[in-house]
Amino acid sequence: MASYAERMLTELELGQTEEAKKSYALSLRHDDDDTIYSLAEELYGLGFSNQAQRAYKKLLEKYPDADELRTALADIAIDDGDTETAMNYLAEVKPESDAYLQSLIVMADLYQSEGIYEAAEAKLKTAYDLAPDEPVIAFALGEYYFASADYKNAIPYYRTLLEQGERHFSGVDVASRIGVAYALVGDVDRALAYLEQIDEASLTPDVRFQLAMIYAADEETHDKGIKAFEELREIDPDYATLYEPLGALYEHQHKDEQALETYQDGLAIDQFNPKMYERAAIVSERLGQSNEAQSFFKEGLKYNPEDVTLTLDYSDWLTLHEQHEENIRLLNDYFADDEADIDPVMYRNLAKSYAGIEDFEMADKYYQAALPFFDTDASFLKDAYYFFREAGEQTFAKQTLDLYLKLVPDDYEMLEEKDILDAQNDEDAFF
Repeated sequence: MASYAERMLTELELGQTEEAKKSYALSLRHDDDDTIYSLAEELYGLGFSNQAQRAYKKLLEKYPDADELRTALADIAIDDGDTETAMNYLAEVKPESDAYLQSLIVMADLYQSEGIYEAAEAKLKTAYDLAPDEPVIAFALGEYYFASADYKNAIPYYRTLLEQGERHFSGVDVASRIGVAYALVGDVDRALAYLEQIDEASLTPDVRFQLAMIYAADEETHDKGIKAFEELREIDPDYATLYEPLGALYEHQHKDEQALETYQDGLAIDQFNPKMYERAAIVSERLGQSNEAQSFFKEGLKYNPEDVTLTLDYSDWLTLHEQHEENIRLLNDYFADDEADIDPVMYRNLAKSYAGIEDFEMADKYYQAALPFFDTDASFLKDAYYFFREAGEQTFAKQTLDLYLKLVPDDYEMLEEKDILDAQNDEDAFF
């Protein structure tokens, strides 16, 4: 005859909630203690933490020395955010207890959930010192360092598990963890050695992404990178971070149509990614789709108004297309934010745009502001010279011309300009 616990689990599976409640109550009253303990574990695993907690407490009343019940109750308390109760349970587990190692792991989880990372690490290391051959502790330390982005320290603990014959642990392919960790510390050869041996069933989206990124980093394996990213897209199209590097690979192979399509698909998932707006705009322009390029810039800045790179690229585009009023509005709006990062290119572009609408006073202001930052940029200096000359700014005209001729001493047109400027200066001095 099935126990009440078995009956309850079956009823839960069938969605018979009221019947399951009755069977649960009967189980706590009539089933043996081992069955109740197993039921508590099952319920906790299914997410019924309140019911699991009640069962554990009932057993603890009967077996006050059963510290494994305290660690289980502490786990539930942590999940519920009741750290004080969790700590009280764990404090009752003494070093001589068989459950002490587990209590250290649970306590580390508690500290980690509270952001007390040094204390969490210390508890795990204490557990490891006490039982270096215990796989669960090596795994916990590996996961702790991996979650903390300390991949270099995670690797030895994962490798310990492999040496113990533990290829899969707690639902994790340990080899994939090692491979990803090596990838994230830049050890590509070791990363590939692990990642390429992982069977298809264990290739999680994160593992596929890291493998694709490794292929993308080497020009000789770009085709493999595209294939890996496309396979990931097919398996998990909502994996937002795949689209930007995949688009970049298509661009590198001069496949702009595929690149643009990739960026568009990515932006449908992640509309706040400024880099994809930037690349989509640049690729659109390259394909001769200027209206689409401007739309990408505008849409990107709607969601990322403080992004300096996107602002600069759009400003460059507006300057190139002589949309000077729009460029002036864009940069003045950007400057209105006192905390915005200012790039000297913005001064240069404003100078050109103000000159373009014949606001020579403002153009003069921004040419002067840009000059210290572009005193080795021959194109800017030549443009600035002609502006200063026409504006009657003789001092600045001479300064920019001298700087320009240091860079391009054989520009005969500009040498003639120097002769004219020098002659004018001589005439002014004479009179």
